[in-house]
Amino acid sequence: MPRFVALAVAAIAGLAGFLRLGDSWWQLAIGAYSGLLFTQIGFLGHDAGHQQVFRGRRWNDRLGLVLSNLGVGLSYGWWVDKHNRHHRSPNEVGRDPDVERNVLAWTEQQARSQRGLLRIIARHQDLVFFPLLLLEGWNLHVGSIRVLRQRTRGRLIEALLLTVHTAGGVALLLAVLSPVRALVFVVVQQSAFGLYLGSTFAPNHKGMQIIDPAARPDFLRRQVLTSRNLTGGRLTSVAFGGLNYQIEHHLFPSMPSRNLARCRPLVKAFCEAHDVPYTETHVLDSYRRSLRYLRSVRPDPRPGASFSAESCGSD
Repeated sequence: MPRFVALAVAAIAGLAGFLRLGDSWWQLAIGAYSGLLFTQIGFLGHDAGHQQVFRGRRWNDRLGLVLSNLGVGLSYGWWVDKHNRHHRSPNEVGRDPDVERNVLAWTEQQARSQRGLLRIIARHQDLVFFPLLLLEGWNLHVGSIRVLRQRTRGRLIEALLLTVHTAGGVALLLAVLSPVRALVFVVVQQSAFGLYLGSTFAPNHKGMQIIDPAARPDFLRRQVLTSRNLTGGRLTSVAFGGLNYQIEHHLFPSMPSRNLARCRPLVKAFCEAHDVPYTETHVLDSYRRSLRYLRSVRPDPRPGASFSAESCGSD
């Protein structure tokens, strides 16, 4: 309940600031603010998708639809399907959609298969990673629309909520801002949304062990060896929506995020007792490790270079 109240207050404050500023370039600050707010709403939608908020699936899914489709403008059904596949097979190429070859390459084989501009990006992907996150919001919107066009089940209600989100947002912007300022507002908002969202998910798995499908590790090792916790206390938990306890979240995905911190000492002790590496570090170091791994994945590896996700994932 405190998170609902905090998000409601933040949304009302943002709307009040937007209406008070009027047709001004200072509205770009509100655009960035709303992008950060969208990410926090997305965190709560993530919890609903994991059935963490209510006891029953029906109410969790209803909340997820409202928060994701109506609140953020992303398809809840598409995201749940994609995210569930990630949880079943984290960091396993061919099974985890988060390590599929796209603009970035997550394995040397993927990097070598890149062509043209993508091959150039593969040579410098550690440098372009954060700039590319500015486009992640747009990528998620396009993915939502593409999948909804192909689906039949649940498509109508999701499409309706997405339409209300888009039409309502455009109407509100044009009622206060000139068309040019409204366009720039959306660009700033979606850039802040993509950067914040991507920056909170990147430390969780990037640079951790890539699973060999032939190895078939047990559930504990599959989830723990591919995940990384972030230290930093309550402020980090708020900034990362509770996903800083990524190991516990992957082991117990339906556990409410507020309980993950209490679960952590038990999980860490169990892993130590069974010689399973338990990785946790501070936020900046997690980014350093992620970028170091991206730098090592190249289409034309340098002679003598040797680095693996596994070596980055152990303390």
